Amino acid sequence: MMKGKKNIVIATRGSMLALWQAEWIKSELEKLSGGVTVGLKKIKTTGDKILDVPLAQVGGKGLFVKEIEEALLDRSADLAVHSMKDVPTELPAGLHLSAITKREDPRDALIARPGISGIKGLPQGAHVGTSSLRRMCQLLSIRPDIRITQLRGNVDTRIRKLDEGKFDAIILAAAGVKRLGYSGRVTEMIPVETSLPAIAQGAVGIECRVDDGFINELVSKLDHHETAVCVRAERAFLKRLEGGCQVPIAGHAVLEKGGKLVMTGLVGSLSGEIIIKERISGEPENAGALGISLANTLLAKGADKILAEVYGKN
Repeated sequence: MMKGKKNIVIATRGSMLALWQAEWIKSELEKLSGGVTVGLKKIKTTGDKILDVPLAQVGGKGLFVKEIEEALLDRSADLAVHSMKDVPTELPAGLHLSAITKREDPRDALIARPGISGIKGLPQGAHVGTSSLRRMCQLLSIRPDIRITQLRGNVDTRIRKLDEGKFDAIILAAAGVKRLGYSGRVTEMIPVETSLPAIAQGAVGIECRVDDGFINELVSKLDHHETAVCVRAERAFLKRLEGGCQVPIAGHAVLEKGGKLVMTGLVGSLSGEIIIKERISGEPENAGALGISLANTLLAKGADKILAEVYGKN
């Protein structure tokens, strides 16, 4: 290993999930580094401060990473740990994603009050909480009777609001639910065929300065090739659609046993009345081109009109 720092600082959000992810990376780096001390720098981002307004109304892109990236650029932190679904497709000059770790379960999870068996078992007109327009449009496409309310906050906060009787059910990313030990509360792991995940959902990314050779070499050992290839395709798809996490865009790629990269992409209207969904497959080394090609297919089939309407409303 290259000689370098004795003390490394990880920039992270202060939520329970963000801290779990940062502590996990801290532990892995300490195993790899042989004597290097790793500390955490908790940063409150714009997205953490604005909790009473839907993110789409305040410009969803980058709200959970901007202040963290500033800490990297001013060198008060050496690397940042992110939920990849929060990371914009354009990074500031001088920064890059040095590693994508192995993806946790990419699916969405339904947590419901007692007596509800799953999405199909939701009562007529059920009240469901979610922070995601992507989830909303897909749920409304199969259950137009459902009433959906904006629900933000940490995983534990959202579950508490369900337990207080404010919702019949809530939908969260399965990865966060599992990482924080709430698997026992899950009513249904929603199949990707029903609710296609957000771009890079379940994957954790490590961002650092391009010119920091020591950190880049150290962090590269945590990169999971299969996940990185899939996330590359998904992010290329998202970038072509010029979408953030707060528009009804979904995309999920997998490497099949035969070595083919298969990706499904979706754009939907807010009401769920229109869902444009397509699938593409190709070679893993062409991941970025495949994502762009899939996006172009959706745009040609009417996704451009849907996105123009959504951006207009936001």
